[in-house]
Amino acid sequence: MTMSSWWRRKAPLFATVRSRTTLIAAVVVALALLAAAAALLATLENALVRSGDSSARTRAGDLVQLSQAGALPQSLPVPREEEFALVIGVDGAVVAASPGQSPFQQVKDFQPTGVEPEVRTVSQVLEPYGSEREDYRVWAQRAESAPQGTYTVYVGYSLESVTETMSTIRRALSIGLPALLLLLGVVTWILVGRALRPVESIRSEVADISGGALDRRVPVPPTRDEIARLATTMNAMLDRLQTANELQRRFVADASHELQSPLASFRTQLEVARAHPDGTDWDELVTALLADSAQMERLVRGLLFLARSDEGAPPPAHAPVDLDVIVLEESRRLRPTAGIRLVTERVSGAPLAGSRDELTGMVRNLLENAVRHATTTVTIELGLADGGVRLIVRDDGPGVPAEQREHIFERFVRLDAGRSRGFGGAGLGLAIAREVAHRHGGSIEMAEGEGAVFVVDLPKGLQPTLA
Repeated sequence: MTMSSWWRRKAPLFATVRSRTTLIAAVVVALALLAAAAALLATLENALVRSGDSSARTRAGDLVQLSQAGALPQSLPVPREEEFALVIGVDGAVVAASPGQSPFQQVKDFQPTGVEPEVRTVSQVLEPYGSEREDYRVWAQRAESAPQGTYTVYVGYSLESVTETMSTIRRALSIGLPALLLLLGVVTWILVGRALRPVESIRSEVADISGGALDRRVPVPPTRDEIARLATTMNAMLDRLQTANELQRRFVADASHELQSPLASFRTQLEVARAHPDGTDWDELVTALLADSAQMERLVRGLLFLARSDEGAPPPAHAPVDLDVIVLEESRRLRPTAGIRLVTERVSGAPLAGSRDELTGMVRNLLENAVRHATTTVTIELGLADGGVRLIVRDDGPGVPAEQREHIFERFVRLDAGRSRGFGGAGLGLAIAREVAHRHGGSIEMAEGEGAVFVVDLPKGLQPTLA
């Protein structure tokens, strides 16, 4: 079991982005507030202690000066009841003390080592006016040149006020921080919910889109943030899906129609021959059936080639091919039945690397397309150009309008919708030709000129490009 699945099972409340974001924000802010509160308490406690130390040290210095001047009073005044002042003589006797109970027994063991004042925290010091014992900060300093010898001055103050102040602040923070975190959680929950509302709209819209309703689009929020870009990207993806779905539907419909024609011809001819066996010219029937079979076989091969290319077929084999030989062979094959002139005087040597079968299919499709649309002549040019091989097939037919020149390379496309399918091809020849050119790292385009002019550019070395 992964950590994420465990989390979803054990904590379904936090399975949404909204809840997780709120939780993470609360945890991060809680950690930050705890660190800030700890720093605040430490800083404040240190400041209170430093303030008390400064006052006590100054008071000790004043008593040292009075001791050295011999003007030390018997009763030493202190600003607050929880403070004390005490002067001890060289014999350990109390020379002067502040009113109240003397803490002599608790501080007598604290002896400064030099002339500089020293400080120490002394525990269990008896309060001057009470029976409680508390922690005191005690400053001690020697008065070396006192008239009666060396005196030791003690000034101390209770840490109870510091402790009470810190306790009050801790109680306030213990109440305020949870309330602040709760407020933060509520605000974060509301804001994240509002921010994710367009995402939920996108999700619900996409969930409602079925294969038959790809024309629907998700709402794009008016903001220019990541969610708006997500919606735009989602709509662009739906555009591509709709286009692909339409192409697939059209492809299946056209393929079914193309296959239906030879199959229907098969059935019709066989049924007639069966009904009238004596009047059937069996040689003519076999010839017709073979022609229909060849047409259907070629269509199926073309469909399989395009399907494999769509699936990412491996690049063609790297083998030497003489494209001029292929062009001349296909031209000789077409001349007896073409009924037009095929001019090959400008065909020169064009060696390259690639698949002979695929290149033969490309040349055959281009030449047959030109023969179907030419009026009297098809001109073929082949040679080296721009470091590669260039093949030009030109016919003197009606040509192709400029706005349709890319469209004719799509599958099952015929510009003359009323033309008989029996006279024309299946509408796959140019699509297969372009696919072959792309698989060999080349291109095929239509150029300006009289009639239709197809220009194929191929590299001499194999540079395959998967479709």
